[in-house]
Amino acid sequence: MKKVCVFLADGFEEIEGLTVVDILRRAGVETETVSVMGRKQINGSHGIIVESDKLFEEADIESADMLVLPGGMPGTLNLKAHEGLREQILTFNSQGKYLAAICAAPTVLSGLGLLKGKKACAYPSFEEELDCGEVLKVPAVTDGNITTGRGMGAAIPFALRLTAILCGEEKAEEIRKSVVYE
Repeated sequence: MKKVCVFLADGFEEIEGLTVVDILRRAGVETETVSVMGRKQINGSHGIIVESDKLFEEADIESADMLVLPGGMPGTLNLKAHEGLREQILTFNSQGKYLAAICAAPTVLSGLGLLKGKKACAYPSFEEELDCGEVLKVPAVTDGNITTGRGMGAAIPFALRLTAILCGEEKAEEIRKSVVYE
């Protein structure tokens, strides 16, 4: 079974994080929310409190097939500030394992030099911060092992893209139809 870790930090965009969790779990992917805040209770950017499955310190991140970073502010800054998460991202990239980030969070990958020469997308006000080959204005784009998404409105296509990567296009289409995403 495929495994994904979705990292949560205070100020994360709830729709971006939880849509990914919901869609991937519907597809049968073991999807774990992981707090980088030292506590399981996370305060979303719009006041929605979410309890993560695991703390960063107790999660078996190495066994995951993909790491996902939701955007939101200051959630993205909190993810960017977590040294252990940055190390895991670099390790996953060096192993060719999947990385995904949406909205402001692609700037975390960019800040680590992982988007150089790649196509990427991000929330419009963060596009200038992307050190990448080409900025696209599409809901989601995959270049090599990295998938980026544009923002909250792109959460479903972003999650379906991750489903296709992990489970195949047929499963992604099945999930798309089951959630009535036209």
